Amino acid sequence: MRVGSDQEFCLDVKGCVVLKTRLIPVLLLKDGYLVRSESFREYQVIGHPLHEVKRFNHWNVDELIYLNISQTDEVYQRREDHGTKGLLDPMSTLDAVSKTCFMPLTWGGRLRSVEQMRECFARGADKICFNSEAFRTPEMITQAAKIFGNQAVVVCIDVRRQADGRLEAFIDGGRTPTGKDPAAWAREVEAHGAGEILLQSIDRDGSGRGYDIELIRSVSEATTIPVIALGGVGTWDHYAAAVRAGASAVAAANLWHFKELADRQGKRALARAGIEVRL
Repeated sequence: MRVGSDQEFCLDVKGCVVLKTRLIPVLLLKDGYLVRSESFREYQVIGHPLHEVKRFNHWNVDELIYLNISQTDEVYQRREDHGTKGLLDPMSTLDAVSKTCFMPLTWGGRLRSVEQMRECFARGADKICFNSEAFRTPEMITQAAKIFGNQAVVVCIDVRRQADGRLEAFIDGGRTPTGKDPAAWAREVEAHGAGEILLQSIDRDGSGRGYDIELIRSVSEATTIPVIALGGVGTWDHYAAAVRAGASAVAAANLWHFKELADRQGKRALARAGIEVRL
């Protein structure tokens, strides 16, 4: 496992440092609605963009990742009710989320400039996460790391497994192939100054079949920065498999919406597997 700048640690009985694995829920914002996702193609509206954040404040989660997966930058074309009034675009939603969120917050999605990143931090984000523009303009990773510190810069790598078994990084919400091997791209991302990688399996997204362990292992072994595993969690035991493959943190999206006490049950499963967590 890699060390994150804000990752807790403890000492074992021999006095050796043992890193604590982070457990992170991921929320997806699409056109102003909170949604669940499957294979980056099918989306189901599941609620208000703030309600889950408030719920997580009472749970024992270590961080929150909120990703805007809308395909346009237009003002939301949706009917407002008393709960969503005033949440007309991603930045107004970030304002509301940051005022509600009492844990470290990573905000990502459709970030194309350092100026947009600066606005995210001004509105309450602790870290920013970007993908497509990182690939198209890798120098932006370096710029962001110099300005905000590499601990605040997360690069997302979305990966699809091709018919021949080859792993390939994708951008544009999983629609555009890059021709890049994820491990090779992860090395470049680290060289450009990223402090962390959010590693998503497109094929496993919403499947409940568990993480793509081969993918996690290949990227974790290729880099020295923390890797957050995402995509495919269906049972609590899936978390431990990702950590054993090299992930520094384990994340899930859909599972958090449909399981009560998902924080406690997830951390208990990790602890039973002999993995240090913040209880």
